Amino acid sequence: MQQKYPINPRLKKRRKTILSFLVLLVVVKVVLAGTWQIKVVRQFFGQAGGTEANLIIDVTAILGPMPRPWRNLAQGGEDHNWRIGNLTGRIAALKPEYIRLDHIYDFYDIVQGSPGQITFNWTKFDLVIDDILKTGAKPYISLSYMPPAISSGDILAYPSNWADWQLVVQKTIEHISGTRGIRDVYYEVWNEPDLFGSFKYYGDKNYLTLYAYASAGAQNARGVLPFKLGGPANTALYKNWFNAFCQACVNNQWRCDFFSWHRYTTNLDQYAQDMQSAKEWIKAYPQLEPTMEFQITEWGHNSDNNAGYDSQYGAAHTVAAAIAMMNNVQRAFAFEIQDGKDPTGKNYWGRWGLFTHNDFGANSKPRYRALKMLDSIADQRLQLTGSGSFVKALAAKNDQSEIEIIIANFDPKSSHSELVPITFINIEPGSYTLNEEFLGGSRKSQQIATSAAALRSEIFMPINEVAKVTLIKN
Repeated sequence: MQQKYPINPRLKKRRKTILSFLVLLVVVKVVLAGTWQIKVVRQFFGQAGGTEANLIIDVTAILGPMPRPWRNLAQGGEDHNWRIGNLTGRIAALKPEYIRLDHIYDFYDIVQGSPGQITFNWTKFDLVIDDILKTGAKPYISLSYMPPAISSGDILAYPSNWADWQLVVQKTIEHISGTRGIRDVYYEVWNEPDLFGSFKYYGDKNYLTLYAYASAGAQNARGVLPFKLGGPANTALYKNWFNAFCQACVNNQWRCDFFSWHRYTTNLDQYAQDMQSAKEWIKAYPQLEPTMEFQITEWGHNSDNNAGYDSQYGAAHTVAAAIAMMNNVQRAFAFEIQDGKDPTGKNYWGRWGLFTHNDFGANSKPRYRALKMLDSIADQRLQLTGSGSFVKALAAKNDQSEIEIIIANFDPKSSHSELVPITFINIEPGSYTLNEEFLGGSRKSQQIATSAAALRSEIFMPINEVAKVTLIKN
């Protein structure tokens, strides 16, 4: 934008000189003020952008086994007849406890025939069940969507005959938990009913009707090992859905072992807030409260395609969110394992997968490597305090008495980096090696010593970075 009136060159030069002098004066004042003033300045800017981390690890305060809510994965509707295949070893490295599948009835040709006269073929479906078992996980089955053979319309419609849907659920449970002999399988009635099918908890398209017949099918299952039934796997946690579901289960004595929902957000506190809300709401249903489980069966930073899923943005979110879930969420399913194929032929296209599509090499993305780094932490969880608004961390002690810390710096705006103080307390005096390994690939090692019962260091966490710090006694 042009100035309306030109500035006199001499006046402009004089202003510049005065400004330079003022800047120099401020710098000198800060230097002379010493460390205390620097801390004040740092605190001011930290408060302006959120609370900075100041990590303190008590190396003698063992809290117990490390909770690992992140050891659950999900796969959505990407490819018909999807198989884990050549990903088996890499997925097994994440030590998943459960792998969730949806689209089982429209992808694996399980239900055949016509309304009132249906048969079952488990050939294709058994292949992916075999894959899941090879990773060391158990199947978590989303009973979706409506089998074309019995639907009154498309895969999101009601069945032509409710008895068929009831039988489909019964036979599915009998096959997996009976014939296949897999214990403790979870069966989730539908996937995102508020989106896929536009179900409500009332009216003509009522999810509760869908659930009622599924519950009846589950009750009819014979010759099966213990299993769990629940739902509704909504797009988020909604109190009206929660109350309608729980009240219907109580009134009708339907089987309901768990309540599930999905959560895509960059607000790391939301995962714990959801869980706290559910635990508070369930108190209104004392018949269900003692045994009801709560699970987040899909999670990520964005429910739409987003470039962050291909970069360290998604990796930092994954680790920071997983840490934020600790002590709040028992089981959360990272969505998803593998990308579908981009219609335009792109390798990376913001899809949710931990791996690219097979046609593009099934390459691991930063989110996969971040989960692997996160899960590498030792089993003896240590007390850690001082996480901040952006920097989240957890600590553990391994069998060699080495101290391990996982640190994630996640900023939704991708602008925040931070110098993070780390203090180890109740430590044995002596010399140590401090190793730093960053998801971005860099490594650093330094020798530090203490003659006291505390040891202090600092680590610089760049924007959306994940790091593992290991303290080793020399």
